[in-house]
Amino acid sequence: MHKYIKEELEKNIDLKYKEFNQKLCPDTNKKLLGIRIPVLRKISKKIIADNPEEYLKNVSNEYLEEILLEGFVIAGLKIDIRDKLKLIEKYIPKMDSWIVTDTVCPSLKPKKDELTIVWEFIGKYLKSEKEFELRFAVIMMLDYFVSDDYVDKVIQILDKIKTDKYYVQMAIAWCLAEIGIKYNEKAMKYLSEKNNLDNFTYNKTLQKMRESYRIDKEQKILLKKMKR
Repeated sequence: MHKYIKEELEKNIDLKYKEFNQKLCPDTNKKLLGIRIPVLRKISKKIIADNPEEYLKNVSNEYLEEILLEGFVIAGLKIDIRDKLKLIEKYIPKMDSWIVTDTVCPSLKPKKDELTIVWEFIGKYLKSEKEFELRFAVIMMLDYFVSDDYVDKVIQILDKIKTDKYYVQMAIAWCLAEIGIKYNEKAMKYLSEKNNLDNFTYNKTLQKMRESYRIDKEQKILLKKMKR
């Protein structure tokens, strides 16, 4: 299995993509091989079909792509959500880049009846002072909890986060902008009234909303005027 993985990684190295990714991911302290995400997903499916348990016992994390591969394997396992979250809990300390949180989180795809368990799970990470643990939790809210059942809670939680960490601030802005698109009235009320967002996150939220094709021209003009 590990020989197969090594061979697959080596034969799919793209040096131009590696150079591109190095510029795109300045936040990671891991070395890059230069392998595209669809290739890693394909390899992960082979691992899941073969022997994922053995793979997860002996994972290599020398390269960023190996960390992504592990995340895709965990995400693709057909196991009880509680067991999957135990694996994610061990995996989260390896998340040291936005590309990991932003590709692995949407790959998890919990079922609707599993969301309560996932919500409880991410709660402790919303209190973390570690940049990418906190980003993980915010991206999870963005991916799965901008919904009728949770949107009010999400707004309240985001408003309480105090951070100067760039990748958390950007995640918060992204999540609030998505709320602005899906629940426009709620978001505009929140942004128009007193809130606890720092100026950078607040302005980034407005910017991301203005950049969306799902926001009409008139509101984009208003959003521009709301800038602090």
